[in-house]
Amino acid sequence: MYSVPLPVGEGMSPVRSPYDGETIGSVCLTAADAVDEVLRRARTGRTTARSLSRAARASVLDGAARLIEERAESFARLIVSEAGKTITQARKETGRAVNTLRLSAAEARRNAGEVVPFDAYAGSEGRTGWFTREPLGIIAAVTPYNDPLNLVAHKLGPAIAGGNAVVLKPSLLTPLSALRLVDTLVEAGLPEEVVTVVNGGAELGAALVAAPDVRMVSFTGGFRTGEAIARSAGLKKLAMDLGGNAPVVVLADADLDAAVEACVSGAFWAAGQNCIGTQRILVERGVYEAFRDAFVARTRLLRTGDPADERTDVGPLISERAAAAAEATVAAALAGGARLLCGHERDGALYPPTVLEDVPGTAAVWRDEAFAPVVVLQAVDSLEEAIERANEIDFSLHAGIFTSSLDRAMAAARRLEAGGVMVNDSSDYRFDAMPFGGFKYGSMGREGVRFAYEEMTQPKVVCLNGAGT
Repeated sequence: MYSVPLPVGEGMSPVRSPYDGETIGSVCLTAADAVDEVLRRARTGRTTARSLSRAARASVLDGAARLIEERAESFARLIVSEAGKTITQARKETGRAVNTLRLSAAEARRNAGEVVPFDAYAGSEGRTGWFTREPLGIIAAVTPYNDPLNLVAHKLGPAIAGGNAVVLKPSLLTPLSALRLVDTLVEAGLPEEVVTVVNGGAELGAALVAAPDVRMVSFTGGFRTGEAIARSAGLKKLAMDLGGNAPVVVLADADLDAAVEACVSGAFWAAGQNCIGTQRILVERGVYEAFRDAFVARTRLLRTGDPADERTDVGPLISERAAAAAEATVAAALAGGARLLCGHERDGALYPPTVLEDVPGTAAVWRDEAFAPVVVLQAVDSLEEAIERANEIDFSLHAGIFTSSLDRAMAAARRLEAGGVMVNDSSDYRFDAMPFGGFKYGSMGREGVRFAYEEMTQPKVVCLNGAGT
């Protein structure tokens, strides 16, 4: 397994299975006071990365994608072990990581800049030129536990394509997939110093993001951590995905069977640990009871249990503590008047798909991101009311709407305050090439390979005076 020769200072951190608590590995912890040495290595990596041709960067990324594809089952099994995703979901994540790296290789080859038409403007007729896309330098990438392979690929792929060095700090709960990805990039030809992996807690992260040598912080995680990064980062670029609380609108003219199937998947995929997972379903009153009954019946068919079992639909949350927090949030909503339709029977880190209705608008499960297999059903009288309720939240990534009317779909797409609106699909659809990020308080910048690549590079203009004279 890839490791960086840095002062440890804080010992080893075990990595445990969320399902049974078994220790599956461990990582060396990097002390916060080792950040200077980390950055010395990163500065060497910055010089090396800048010197790599676009062909070399693309070759590394394509080569790593090929190796992961060849070893897909091993990568998927590792995701199951450390993150608790079901084997079916882990295989899908592995396939997406392959695609993310290939998309990154394509950006390295194609997105080099453009010609600038200087002579199109009076006074510049004798000039010609272009702009190139140049690396920022050193990027700090901080990744969460819920997609331990593909979200790391979304940081590393565009950064490498753009000629940057990276200091990667993966979640201490799921660092092994990240380490194996870096190992694979090195095997595919990436010079080792281009990516430096550090493992540690908040103190290490704070020291890293505040370092002047770091020119950009790319962070996926919680609001409080995002706020702390913004306060301490100083003058550097920030790209943040801080979560969501996705609404899906189901209108009376929708295909209810399709809506039920998509919303069940959207709500409970990855045990609800999904920043674009469906959390609030707003159903037009005329079909509310039919949708509710079908949704609950379909939810009851989901099997919760061992994520390595091919028959399991919903695995554990990342920890027993996370499952207990979800249980407490639901209990608070029930105490406030919500009605339980199914679920809410915790067994350690396992928390079955849980469906609520009549949830007060002041309840945390309505206002905040649950990040658990919990969904709220709400009847509404009109599209206008649905949009108003959907937009109540101060942060937003994705939304969805089910309707057979193109006019109503487009009206909703215009008015829903979200970074993406999925029509006749649940909120959790994402294609790795599309721009991905939120509105309002939920995000800063955009991911999606091309868009992350452009965030991680900077234009340089070259203008030739007297050309053609």
